[in-house]
Amino acid sequence: MDVFEAMANRRSVRKYLPDPVGEEDLTRILEAGRMAASWANTQCWEIVLVRDPAVKEKLAATVPAYNPGRGAIMAAPLVLAACARTGRSGFEKGLVTTVHGDWMLFDVALFLANVTHAAHALGYGTLHVGLFDHAAAAAVLGAPDDIRLVELMPIGRSARPPRPGPPRRQLAEFLHQERF
Repeated sequence: MDVFEAMANRRSVRKYLPDPVGEEDLTRILEAGRMAASWANTQCWEIVLVRDPAVKEKLAATVPAYNPGRGAIMAAPLVLAACARTGRSGFEKGLVTTVHGDWMLFDVALFLANVTHAAHALGYGTLHVGLFDHAAAAAVLGAPDDIRLVELMPIGRSARPPRPGPPRRQLAEFLHQERF
């Protein structure tokens, strides 16, 4: 599957088969993430792979019961906890250089975009889970003080065929030339 097809057809997956993610496939997925662009090549991401059902249960407990990501974390054979080392991305000589502060969220998002498309191209589904108690989940993972947990991403084979995606805005709805 080429990259354009992967981007066009990827869907969020909330129901997973118990089949493990193959180690060779996982390496390819993580290598795709590793190749992501980052601020001044700081590569601030830190990744924790979680397969242990007991740890996944503790992570799922940090997700509100109404969030379908909670069940996805328990069902998926693998959860990728995407973290970022603070104070690197968007900094020069220790000083923040953007009005948005630490650029870590942007860099981790680029990493995760590559991961989601690579996983999809290899036949795996993913889900971006961002609504959870970040501090509690970081404690479950034993994250050091300079690490921020950004997202939890279940990865596995989808238990159901993908549904058509929601409508997307047309280019003319958001594209501007030269000025807003």
